[in-house]
Amino acid sequence: MIDTEDLMPEIEATGERLVAARQMIARRIIGQEAAVEQTLIAILCGGHGLLVGAPGLAKTRLVETLGTVLGLVAHRVQFTPDLMPADILGAEVLETGADGSRAFRFIDGPIFCQLLMADEINRASPRTQSALLQAMQEKEVSVAGQRRILPKPFHVLATQNPIEQEGTYPLPEAQLDRFLLQIDVDYPDRASEREIILATTGVEEAVAEPVFDAASLMAAQVLIRRLPVGEQVVERILDLVRAARPGTAEAHPAVREAVSWGPGPRAGQALMLAIRARAGLDDVAALAHPVLVHRMALGFAARAEGQTLGGLIERLVGDVTGLEAAA
Repeated sequence: MIDTEDLMPEIEATGERLVAARQMIARRIIGQEAAVEQTLIAILCGGHGLLVGAPGLAKTRLVETLGTVLGLVAHRVQFTPDLMPADILGAEVLETGADGSRAFRFIDGPIFCQLLMADEINRASPRTQSALLQAMQEKEVSVAGQRRILPKPFHVLATQNPIEQEGTYPLPEAQLDRFLLQIDVDYPDRASEREIILATTGVEEAVAEPVFDAASLMAAQVLIRRLPVGEQVVERILDLVRAARPGTAEAHPAVREAVSWGPGPRAGQALMLAIRARAGLDDVAALAHPVLVHRMALGFAARAEGQTLGGLIERLVGDVTGLEAAA
């Protein structure tokens, strides 16, 4: 049994550092508090985040800023229809030595970093998207029969344009499940947009500075996993995730009628970790949407009726947990 009292010095020190990190991010990202919080939660949990929103909402800017603030080696890959797996993973090239001998040498791809920004990930073909599957789950890649370990920590923050836009490919379900959270990035309110216009059209622009480094970030990730979670919270997680699976005895009636596939065990793991990172009882409701929305799909009939996954998850949270879902 973990004694919370013993963890208090670490919790307080990490909390102060996180406050400083959010203040530093706020220098460059105006508004979008929910998106910033959820992205930090995904990284604190040791996971990956999928940022979804229309172009021009600072998704790429947020990921770049996080790389600086968290002190990570960050690489960016712009996903395009002609991008190939080797453009991400790297490849072996045949080289000829001065003595005429020939040998293969592996050239690292951009995935060999601590924070990979997969920009507009759904503009690449499914074949190229699948190149990330092993890396996101196992933190290693296999190229030419050789296992190559990725640096620690390793995180993918991918940006995605709405799938209704031209030139996009839907992400495979297996890859969606690798993302701890789907982070919806919405248009800013009027006051924030006014501030954005003034802050980004002048001569000088705010600069972010490191608050964490790789070692301190990994220490914070270990601390998150040591935080205790009450039994009541665990039961709420199980109730919610199991109610979201169609074709099971515990499925919610609305799920049986509307959902074609639902969340697997990774959803429960993700919700448990995210709740530890946010540390509060009502976080089951607050985090249900970003944990579940990319792990479920509405059936054709439900879509034709105008139902949305957001509305369905909100109903599930209220009916199953008795809590009010976060807006």
